[in-house]
Amino acid sequence: MAMFVVLLGGPGAGKGTQAQILSKKLGIPQVSTGDLFRYNLKEKTQLGLLAQKYMDRGELVPDEVTVSMVRQRLAEDDCAGGAILDGFPRTLQQADALDELLAEMGERISVAPLIDVSDEVIIERLAARRSCRECGKVYNLLFNPPPEENVCKCGGELYQRDDDKPDTIKNRLYVYYKETSPLIGYYFAQKLLTRISGQQDIDGVQADLLKAVRV
Repeated sequence: MAMFVVLLGGPGAGKGTQAQILSKKLGIPQVSTGDLFRYNLKEKTQLGLLAQKYMDRGELVPDEVTVSMVRQRLAEDDCAGGAILDGFPRTLQQADALDELLAEMGERISVAPLIDVSDEVIIERLAARRSCRECGKVYNLLFNPPPEENVCKCGGELYQRDDDKPDTIKNRLYVYYKETSPLIGYYFAQKLLTRISGQQDIDGVQADLLKAVRV
């Protein structure tokens, strides 16, 4: 069986950073819905153009479009041994769709680690995030600062996304608790959930993650 890891945690819990490190250690790709959307929009794929229509109207992209992007990605050769899912699923409906998709492939979720971080720490971390306008790389002024102030290693300008401004972070947490936190119970019921303290340093979180996925 391949290893499919669903990485859970609130916004700012460090899922992206940890998924990137875990991907290298396990030799399986990080599959981020954010990256999938950026790729499909940039390349103007059929799914990207479809998603753009909804976004242009200010509407949410339907689950079936997001699931189709994930389906295409998991069908690629580098996912033969599994993948680390970062940012997907976000809802119970998406979790059901993912289970069905993996079942079609003869696979299933191996483990769902939850990186647990308090709301106060999440707010502090998110307000310190800076993103590159060119390559999309994300830094954190607290524990992963850029090599040069306001400049990415690719030379691109760094900026604070609207999503990471203090006055919007609380709303992101509200949406997380309303739509995404039910996944904690979903994976607990399947005996796949493992809680990990996300308030350790990056290496400490990674060590616990490795233990969780290698059980």
